[in-house]
Amino acid sequence: MAAAPSSLGEHFREELTCSICLELFTRPKVLRCGHTFCLSPCLENLVGRGGALKCPIGRQQVRLPPQGVAGLPDSHIIANMCERLRQQTSLSGETREQPQSVNRCSFHPSEVLKVYCKQCQIPVCEQCLEEAHDDHRITTIKKAAQERGSTIQALINEGKNIMESYLSFLRILREEEKTLNEQKQQTDNSIIQAYNQMVLKLTERKDHLLSESQQSHSDNIEIIQTERNRVLAYLNELFAACDRAEQELQQGWVEFLSQHTTLTGVVGRYRGKAAPTPVQTQPAVFQPTDTPVPVLGHVTVQSLPSAPNLAVPVSRNGAAGGRGHHHGNQRPQPQKVTFGGSGTEQLKFPCGISVSDEDGTLVRTVGQQQGMMHPWYITVDGEGNILVSDQNNHCVYVYNTGGRFLFQFGGHGSGEGQLKRPQGICTDRAGNIIVADSGNSRVEMFDKTGQFLKHIATDMKKPQAVAIATQGQLVVSDSGEHRVSIFQNVLI
Repeated sequence: MAAAPSSLGEHFREELTCSICLELFTRPKVLRCGHTFCLSPCLENLVGRGGALKCPIGRQQVRLPPQGVAGLPDSHIIANMCERLRQQTSLSGETREQPQSVNRCSFHPSEVLKVYCKQCQIPVCEQCLEEAHDDHRITTIKKAAQERGSTIQALINEGKNIMESYLSFLRILREEEKTLNEQKQQTDNSIIQAYNQMVLKLTERKDHLLSESQQSHSDNIEIIQTERNRVLAYLNELFAACDRAEQELQQGWVEFLSQHTTLTGVVGRYRGKAAPTPVQTQPAVFQPTDTPVPVLGHVTVQSLPSAPNLAVPVSRNGAAGGRGHHHGNQRPQPQKVTFGGSGTEQLKFPCGISVSDEDGTLVRTVGQQQGMMHPWYITVDGEGNILVSDQNNHCVYVYNTGGRFLFQFGGHGSGEGQLKRPQGICTDRAGNIIVADSGNSRVEMFDKTGQFLKHIATDMKKPQAVAIATQGQLVVSDSGEHRVSIFQNVLI
């Protein structure tokens, strides 16, 4: 193939250049993240102590095979293309430096190619013409080149146009990768910033609590010190009076008599005083807040551009974004109404149930007082009571329309009335409560007060969602068996 135009050659070289040494790849090796680099010296110089290697582009840690970087897979396609590009560059230089040689026959090297065989579509020498092409139609090489040159050139141009489209696509991929790397870095920076802010707030809260503890301690110590100083003053006065009288008593009766009145007054003052009582202090005690582990946030994957979704209005029978209504459970659909987020009057990693009015304003939150851990499905019965299944607590919570806690039923176990990782819930026309007891591979029925009634099904693998159809049939989805079952006559 003739040398590619400079633009194509430059694009080829750009795609086949190692981002470390900025030269054509030499024995290219592919990392697990998909990026390619030269084995030596590029990757060999990047390997740190203990064989650690981090991709220079994606910054991902790469686990090396036992052979080290030499054991990484080779990219034979890139290696072949680099070698072809090197040869092309070398041949192009030789063509410019050397005069054009005479075309010799490959079968008869001493003979010059003089004619073109139209039947075999190859140039031949006079000896070939006599031996194998004597009765074939021939023409001169110059005329054949003129006749076929335009066709060959058209194919070359078409091939180069196709290559250009592929190279353009590769450039798009490269730009997309660059954008992804930048977005990844921005996401990581946001996570780190959120973490630092949370640490700062925790540090400020810690300092505040320590300051309160220190102030309480200082107040108590001040009380003790005040009492200590008061008692020491009493001791000092008594000790001085007694010591002076004792010394004069030892020296003679005249001096002793002079201290009698003073000592009588001092001792008399303290004789009527009540004995010191223990001081009342109030030491500070730390009571940690029983809250879930703080959540920095969530990493979400943006969906591909698509036609705009129509919003689904909130109905009176169900809550948008919930997992069911009084006829049964429905998993969230792509078209939905959402509200909340992180902040005041909004939602953040909820471990309870938040009740909002029709415009999405937070009204109240329930469940935290009862220790709700992992609410999974929610339904509303015919009387407006709210029922919530909790996977981690293995029970169902029941609240009235205003959000006041009524009762809970279930509890971890496999006996009658017990549940294990309950999921879907619904109520029938009589108000009975039907629960997909997923962990026990069964479907249970309770009355409206939470009393066990019966096992509806015990031969399921992982019942997940339940619903009552318009004709009273019970519909159960089994995620373990990948099927849906319909039960007739489930009422008591």
